[in-house]
Amino acid sequence: MSLPTRTDALELFKTYNTSESLTRHALSVEGVMRHFAEKFGEDPDEWGIIGLVHDIDYEMYPDKHCKKAEEILSGAGWPQAWVRAVVSHGWGIVTDVKPETKLEQTLYAIDELTGLVASTALVRPSRSVMDMKAKSVKKKWKDKSFAAGVDRSIIEKGAEMLGMEISELITETILGMRKVADDIGLGMAEADKAI
Repeated sequence: MSLPTRTDALELFKTYNTSESLTRHALSVEGVMRHFAEKFGEDPDEWGIIGLVHDIDYEMYPDKHCKKAEEILSGAGWPQAWVRAVVSHGWGIVTDVKPETKLEQTLYAIDELTGLVASTALVRPSRSVMDMKAKSVKKKWKDKSFAAGVDRSIIEKGAEMLGMEISELITETILGMRKVADDIGLGMAEADKAI
């Protein structure tokens, strides 16, 4: 069987998800995964597609998160390595599948972080990632009541796995999200509309 394309992945994702916020999160993670793949000299399509579907089961099966994803993706004939990568992002939370490859470690590190970056962007005057720096996110990082659902310890563990400083991880995540800013509602055009 040929590898799933981005079109296949998006169609499959939309079969299980209707939430706009979850779709924006999926597109954010896809954009950041593509960015990191390029940075690490890996395949941006493979990394991006895995990022796109990583939460495929979250809306319909929140109590079976990652476990149901394995079932859905395996049932659709996805490569086992891709399925494992998706499952591994729930390590220590809902699965015991530890992120081992660079792809898995990156997905684990940036999943929660994209949420923190997006939340930080939305409270800025521009409501955009296009003019945002890591220090804005770092300021919000310390406020545990801000984006309280974001588990900062996961981001820290992920950064450690990748051998990156938190500031560098945040900067690269922002750069990845800039590439899809209009698709996720965090581009400058959105800011102009808000005025």
